[in-house]
Amino acid sequence: MTGPLPQHPAEHVERVLCVLAHPDDVDFGSAGTVATWTAAGTEVTYLIVTDGDAGGFDDTPREQMGPLRQAEQRAAAAEVGVTDVRFLGYPDGRLELTLDLRRDISRVIRQVRPQRVLTSSPERFWERIGASHPDHMTVGESTLRAVYPDARNPFAFPELLADEGLEAWTVSEVWLGASPRADHAVDVTDVVDQKMAALRRHVTQVSHMADLDEFVRAWMGQTAQRFGLPGGRYAEAFHVVHTG
Repeated sequence: MTGPLPQHPAEHVERVLCVLAHPDDVDFGSAGTVATWTAAGTEVTYLIVTDGDAGGFDDTPREQMGPLRQAEQRAAAAEVGVTDVRFLGYPDGRLELTLDLRRDISRVIRQVRPQRVLTSSPERFWERIGASHPDHMTVGESTLRAVYPDARNPFAFPELLADEGLEAWTVSEVWLGASPRADHAVDVTDVVDQKMAALRRHVTQVSHMADLDEFVRAWMGQTAQRFGLPGGRYAEAFHVVHTG
């Protein structure tokens, strides 16, 4: 007997919500993919759970880092056609899997009503440990719990409906970045310059990286090769989960 045929993601959706832990997470892993979506007319919203106040590589005062990184993320988003950027303001580096976080993500899912949600994988990536920052895994798991069952269940967090008028919403697809079981690649060759422009907007995070362009292109080139794309192409990879 053979198993079920693999499901392919929808070619086009109207709305996407990207939920990531820190400013720059979406750009390192997914900005090329986002650029292809916005070019096709998809409305993309970013929800960044922290302000990134524990990041940076210089002596910038900590109270200045959060506002700086928010501004950098908004500028980076504009490079790939995203204008709706939201922040939850949770403490960087101290995220925990809580009902409050699930509720706050569920709220934005019900506000945006996306057919697709992009987030980080909740699984540890043993071959690339840097992808498995605890905040990344916590946001991935919290987002999955918000997608199912919280956002679609009218009786979960009833205050969202009773006090805010936010009706239940079912997300059809979740795309998990930095996943050890990635099964779908997006060819981002034609938008790689937009991705690099977005990354360079994160001055506090990448200004010390003289080899940023070379590093990112090599990484995406290896991804493209792994998924059988022709030589010279660049790709970003995801584990696509169907939840409908």
